[in-house]
Amino acid sequence: MRILLTGANGFIGRYVLSKLVGAGYEVIPAVRNPAQTDAILGKPLSLAVNFNRDVTPEVWTPRLAGIDAVINCAGILQGSRGQSIDAIHNAAPKALFAACERSGVRRVIQISAISVGADTDYARSKLAADAALATSGLDWIILRPSLVYASGAYGGTALFRALAALPFFIPVIGKGDQLFQPIHVDDLASIILAILSTPELRARVIAPVGPDRITLKDLLLDLRRWLGLRAVPLLSIPPAFVALVARIGDIVGGTINSTALRQLEYGNAGSFEDGVAATGIRPRAWRDGLLAMPAQPQDRWHARLYFLRPALRWAVGATWIASGILGLFQRAELAGRYSAFGVTLDMRAVWLSCLVDLVLGFAVLARKPWATVAQIVIVALYTVALSMAQPALWLDPFGPLLKNIPFVVAILVLAAIEADR
Repeated sequence: MRILLTGANGFIGRYVLSKLVGAGYEVIPAVRNPAQTDAILGKPLSLAVNFNRDVTPEVWTPRLAGIDAVINCAGILQGSRGQSIDAIHNAAPKALFAACERSGVRRVIQISAISVGADTDYARSKLAADAALATSGLDWIILRPSLVYASGAYGGTALFRALAALPFFIPVIGKGDQLFQPIHVDDLASIILAILSTPELRARVIAPVGPDRITLKDLLLDLRRWLGLRAVPLLSIPPAFVALVARIGDIVGGTINSTALRQLEYGNAGSFEDGVAATGIRPRAWRDGLLAMPAQPQDRWHARLYFLRPALRWAVGATWIASGILGLFQRAELAGRYSAFGVTLDMRAVWLSCLVDLVLGFAVLARKPWATVAQIVIVALYTVALSMAQPALWLDPFGPLLKNIPFVVAILVLAAIEADR
């Protein structure tokens, strides 16, 4: 069977890709960055797609030649500039489903979410695509899993690990009684394999969930034990304060945002036995799943760096921006302070230097890939120029040039941990 897998570079999609290939299926990943999945597969099989733009059946129809089934794992939690949540969750999937009907691709599996009833753009857009698929003439299955966890972490699972790893306390929202029924990604992938091998299973909405109903506070305590960290107390955070932090997250970005909060409040629990009866797969218990994947040192690194990464990004970016702004206010003094080879720096050089600092600062905050090399080059140029102009700065007790060394290391560390995938 030849399967088109969208979102194969995502958190769930990568595990599903591995499981399908291991089971002998021929998988064609449909992703924004084909080089990533091609590197995993060791051969150029991936198709370049863009769910923000691919919103007509005509775009998808040629891609379905020779395809027997489609699995849609594409998704984002919250829209942003250049990322339309309605296009990714609704318009593009609808176009894909319509193209399947035109091309005779009968089998379609849609990965949705158990919390599609929440009052968020995420839930509404997912639900709209689910409804379009359910009213089609395809042999469809809609999967609405609870919290999906794995040896790796991304999005909500990464946030929960980070909260569990905080040094002095574990924060919870209110009483921390929000419910989950976590399902291991391998069990979710096994359910998908069972569906593919059972043609008569169709036109069903299935909620893959684990057998255990776990509150948020117990989930975080379990994760802390899994990470091998000493026990710390729980700290109840007022929901109103969390809502304020989430609104700030809406502006600056990140996992803590209003969408995530509303999805959490809606609930993430369902019927375990209904899923087992439909697929024959019994997902493992939450703690059994944790026991089967012992935490390693890198898991603790990732959890502890989760909040430090944005802090480092803002520290580096703000340093450049502050340098540029302060330079603009003191440009006359800067123009006459340093000289290289006896030539006084003119005002144009000072303006250019300040502009470069500002551009670099905003590029760091925008997570531009080219910012790392540009920063190192500029720091090197500044260091060489100042060393020639005033070598004594290396001996200054305040270390104006010595500080460039740890600053470059901070830039390199940020570059090493910045990529989400």
